[in-house]
Amino acid sequence: MSYKLSGRIKLIGETVQVSDKFSKRDLVITDESSMYPQFLKMQLAQDKCGLLDSYKVDDSVEVSFNLNGRLWTNPKGEDVFFTTLDVWRIDKLSTNNQTSQEAPIVNVTNISQSEPQEDGDDLPF
Repeated sequence: MSYKLSGRIKLIGETVQVSDKFSKRDLVITDESSMYPQFLKMQLAQDKCGLLDSYKVDDSVEVSFNLNGRLWTNPKGEDVFFTTLDVWRIDKLSTNNQTSQEAPIVNVTNISQSEPQEDGDDLPF
């Protein structure tokens, strides 16, 4: 399942080599879309770990991720369930504080010559 979330970066973890074949990196996103902020821990795995290199704490981002669930039976024979938010894409969102390099769009409508006014003024406005 694929999902998207927009928020601010709260924490960027270091890349951790879990085993010879697996590395991961944690990311915490602050979701402020509800009354109480939510801090969502996500992970990037393998070649996706490098996606965070150009980001910093407090950047506004949109994160695309998959929701993964896994069952593991521990040595005691008990079933343990894991849920992982597995990031596969991250995009920086522009902020309102940044100035735009583009010229502003001006909406000009209904500019035409009009009849001279009664006072003899021949200006169209």
